[in-house]
Amino acid sequence: MGKLWANSGDSHLVEPDDLFETRLPQDLADRMPRSVKDEDGAWETVYVDGQEFRRRMPKPGTAARSFSDDDGLTERRMIGGRDVVSRLKDLDDEGVWGELTYPSLGIWSFNIRDPKLALAGSMALNDWAMEMQNASPRLVCTAAIPLIDIDDAVNEAKRCREMGFAAVSLPTRPGLSGKVQHNYVDPFFDPLWDILNDMEMRLCFHIGTEPHTPDERTGVVHRGRGGAILNYTETTFGGQRAAAQMVASGALDIRPKLKVVISEGGSGWVPFVADRLDEAFRQHSGAVSPKLSRLPGEIMYDQVYASFQHDYRSSVMALTAGGYQNSMFGSDYPHWEGTFGHTQKTLHELFDDVSPEASRRIRIGAFQELFPHVPQPPADEA
Repeated sequence: MGKLWANSGDSHLVEPDDLFETRLPQDLADRMPRSVKDEDGAWETVYVDGQEFRRRMPKPGTAARSFSDDDGLTERRMIGGRDVVSRLKDLDDEGVWGELTYPSLGIWSFNIRDPKLALAGSMALNDWAMEMQNASPRLVCTAAIPLIDIDDAVNEAKRCREMGFAAVSLPTRPGLSGKVQHNYVDPFFDPLWDILNDMEMRLCFHIGTEPHTPDERTGVVHRGRGGAILNYTETTFGGQRAAAQMVASGALDIRPKLKVVISEGGSGWVPFVADRLDEAFRQHSGAVSPKLSRLPGEIMYDQVYASFQHDYRSSVMALTAGGYQNSMFGSDYPHWEGTFGHTQKTLHELFDDVSPEASRRIRIGAFQELFPHVPQPPADEA
């Protein structure tokens, strides 16, 4: 089989162990996210801002399409997560060109409740991410934005744009601002939406990034029969909710240059949610506020992009059968559940029976539409 190239709408950086110690005063660094694994490697405890979150670690070789203990991919993933030269070699081997990247441990920063700590931690994380992005034009790093104080959020977005960021990342559900629990329909966020629209920075949400409450500290909702499948499936709902809030609230309607990316949550859901939003807009119009200038489904199809990994049926069909043009492939490199080690096999299974136009749109086109500054990938090999 010839080599297919794809951009990735979902990848990650792996922060150095001493990232915050080397960039922040010790009293702040001690409260930033850090990971401690049990001696047997079976469990991990994440400490952040006086909180502890406990979760079970995956076992190598337990995923049908993942790494094994002796194939060398485990070590390569960790090196490539932090070293751009090694990363680009891995990407070239896999056929992945441009990457939209998120933090790894830094995602836990959304659990911080102190505005001073949230801002300082975001700035440290973003300074390091920009060093990574500057090492290769193929990397599009997302800037972490502190949300506790909206002025801090706006100012950090401006600073990051001046540094060269083209995208920001937010949790799929915002946490506390002071003592107020917000969601993304609130006018509280309007200044941030305005500046992102004006600067044409992409607004990115990675699934599973909701701040945890005390009763969710293991990240487990369902236990017992079917629990693992249900927990994994329901992580996708947060991305759908965030996208629907941005559409229904009018945030996107009045800001046509504001584009939203939902990463790692699949894309087959978009036609269904768009239809459901349209039905509510039509059938319950008396209760609808604000009155949108277009059907909400049209806004979603136009301004919301979504990435997937292994969704062999729904995500490709979202384009070929549902007309949704903004599906993007995502490798999730270097995370263990991603496609590293079998990306070419996955791409061929996804696209060998798809028209060349649809294949290229999902693999290359939608990503390049969002990030036109990224160089073109090599030509596919026959």
